[in-house]
Amino acid sequence: MRNRDEPAGLILLVEDNRNISEMVGEYLESRGFGVDYASDGLDGFRLASENSYDVIVLDLMLPRMDGLAVCRKLREEAKKATPVLMLTARDTLDDKVSGLGAGADDYLVKPFAIQELEARVRALIRRERRQVSAEILKVGDLVYDTASMRVTRGGQELQLSPIGLRLLAILMRESPKVISRRDIEREIWGDGLPDSDTLRSHLYNLRKTIDRAFDKPLLHTVQSAGYRIADLDAPQA
Repeated sequence: MRNRDEPAGLILLVEDNRNISEMVGEYLESRGFGVDYASDGLDGFRLASENSYDVIVLDLMLPRMDGLAVCRKLREEAKKATPVLMLTARDTLDDKVSGLGAGADDYLVKPFAIQELEARVRALIRRERRQVSAEILKVGDLVYDTASMRVTRGGQELQLSPIGLRLLAILMRESPKVISRRDIEREIWGDGLPDSDTLRSHLYNLRKTIDRAFDKPLLHTVQSAGYRIADLDAPQA
């Protein structure tokens, strides 16, 4: 897997045609993307709902669960907003409307030029990152405005390092879920993983900044599982 900084990202490719999946996967990896694969709809849905991807490239006609059902379940059940580029061999308005109605963000008709697929993937990533940059994340009295990179707790402004801000965003977006150490490291450093003490040090500094001066801790270590930011006194959905 490659570094996930701009302009590349982590892609989930759900395609049952082995020739197409190998061609697309090898090309994207050569262009700096990381690629995970699934050859049917059920495995694609599982990977997409359990992991964080920059874009899902999703074939319409899949065994076990078709692309429309995968996309719909991602939006309605898994509550995932990951951009979806749908691949279809049927170039009709009804098919395009159905795909967009199920929650797809874009579509590409087979056969396609691999350079066009890359351009559409990059456009979806740029759009998503612009939208993410306008987020206001809240957990309890902790607020992070990602556009201005301003963090406050109880109205008091807090100062964090760039890595601390990225850690905070990862944990707050998934709150109250537990995020594993490996997933956090992959999100920040890609496969260029740091030594074992690096993440621990950043988490220590983050905890010191957002919790030490306050009565209620929000950053929690879950033994053998990972970390989460959560207000444990608040009702959980």
